[in-house]
Amino acid sequence: SNPRVVPVTSRRAEDEAAGYGEADDILIVKLRKGQELKLRAFAKKGFAKEHAKWNPTAGVAFEYDPDNALRHTAYPKPEEWPKSEYTELDDETAQAQFNPDGKPNKYYINVESTGALRPENIVMTGLSI
Repeated sequence: SNPRVVPVTSRRAEDEAAGYGEADDILIVKLRKGQELKLRAFAKKGFAKEHAKWNPTAGVAFEYDPDNALRHTAYPKPEEWPKSEYTELDDETAQAQFNPDGKPNKYYINVESTGALRPENIVMTGLSI
């Protein structure tokens, strides 16, 4: 609902319907003709604070100062560090001029999903808590 939050995903639009648990049925096992399976199962809802197996993310990274203008990171040799993909500097400049009064006003978040939920759903659910 916030127009400033823009989800970006690596999946193509035509792949969206086939992924992220949108199917009505969940396949547990495939059986051949004449085979049968006896099964007793229990479903338990859990959350990631209890155990990592319920965590829908594989990796999360964030960045708020891609050009290091706030100097929250002290690089011994700034020219040797890789540039952020969100940098606004040219190729010759290693880092931005120091801004002692600067405050972060833009955050770049990268969420890698395990496939259970869409990354944008993970972020929006986390923001709503």
